[in-house]
Amino acid sequence: MGTKTEGEIDLDYEVDDKPPLPKSILLGIQHVAVMIVPATAVAYIVAGAVGLSGADTAYLVQMVLLFSGIATIVQTYAIGPVGSRLPIVMGTSFTFVGAASSIGASYGLGAVFGSILVTGFVVEGLVGWQFKRIRPFFPPLVTGLVVVIIGLYLIPVGMDYAAGGVGAADYGSLTNLGLASLVLGIAVVLNMFTSGVTRLLSVLAGITIGYAVAVALGVVDFSPVGQAGWFAVPRPGEFGFAFEPVPIVTFAFLFLVSAMETVGDMSGVTAAEGRNPTHEEFRGGLFTDGLLSSVGSAFAAFPITSFSQNVGIVNFTGVMSRHVVGIGGVILALLGLSPKVGAAVTTIPSAVFGGAVLLMVGMVAASGARLIFLHTDLDRRNMVIMAVSLGLGLGVATRPEALQGLPSAAQTFFGQPVILTAMSALILNTFVPGEQSPLFDAEPGETPAESMGLVSSDD
Repeated sequence: MGTKTEGEIDLDYEVDDKPPLPKSILLGIQHVAVMIVPATAVAYIVAGAVGLSGADTAYLVQMVLLFSGIATIVQTYAIGPVGSRLPIVMGTSFTFVGAASSIGASYGLGAVFGSILVTGFVVEGLVGWQFKRIRPFFPPLVTGLVVVIIGLYLIPVGMDYAAGGVGAADYGSLTNLGLASLVLGIAVVLNMFTSGVTRLLSVLAGITIGYAVAVALGVVDFSPVGQAGWFAVPRPGEFGFAFEPVPIVTFAFLFLVSAMETVGDMSGVTAAEGRNPTHEEFRGGLFTDGLLSSVGSAFAAFPITSFSQNVGIVNFTGVMSRHVVGIGGVILALLGLSPKVGAAVTTIPSAVFGGAVLLMVGMVAASGARLIFLHTDLDRRNMVIMAVSLGLGLGVATRPEALQGLPSAAQTFFGQPVILTAMSALILNTFVPGEQSPLFDAEPGETPAESMGLVSSDD
């Protein structure tokens, strides 16, 4: 164990610690259990929008699991400059659902995967390559706000799951709310009032007990398991490739959002140690996002990015070991080679999953707030930056129709809560005079733009 620094939470296992293998496997399963339903849900949603057959849908789910696992392994252990060596779980983000669904329906899935192939590593690779130059623009105030908005705008998603899933006939029923409350209550009680392995596996215990109760109530549908095959191998170019200008520009915007989310998630993880990520960690994490998204698209996997729910697990359990997350990546990859096993996991009812998601996204937002409070003076300047950034981000998250008068491309760009919050925080923090984060080598009162010579203090 390392020496405790300012802002560090009580960690049972630090980033390079290796828990005993049986415990590591269980902790890895816990990470998988929290992210697997939303990751595979992306494939189901897009497949439904495009009108794919059951077999094609199962293949999309398989590729999501396989490349989520491969990307997680690369992220935790690194291959050269690719990978952060941090406990970051990778998976398909809901950021891309709307674009993939609409573009897939209008242009075909070939245009979706062609756009990802082109923009994935080009956009995030460029951001990662030049991150040392742009890092001064991402002090704890900015990265903390990104982490906060990621958690806050995912809370409605968690509530929808807890109620049974959007469009469910029993949405908001007592059964669904009861299952979600059971999972949430068990996880909180075990985490706060027990110790040892029981506390570390509190989220997994909540999901497991909730699932068992759901089976007893007869609300689990096992039919997808019988329809899925036991084994299938990846097939490159399964849906072909097309390169259309509008889809390419759209996905380029969304990869900017993904890069900001990854910066925020990495900051949320290292906040457990009371610090910001290093340049090498930022660069390696962004390289993983972009490269694995492009490679995965060749096999019909949707974009891969960091998963915010699992940042919450790290902070909630105090287990920061990257080796635990690496084991989770191996499990995901194995599930990706067996559609039947993956189908069995996706039988977890939405309400059971929702109880865990509400807890995790709340922890994400809390970790972002801690990052801000520990490293930023909450003076008038910084409070205004927080107010504007969070106000705009939550505004478009709760009322996206307010932008309906903008061109469609502008709606896609400015309708993303993360990118609007990040842009607002970046612009205001860069040009508004006042005391800066300790990250900057600036004179008192200098803005980041002034300290980097972009503008003169006399302007």
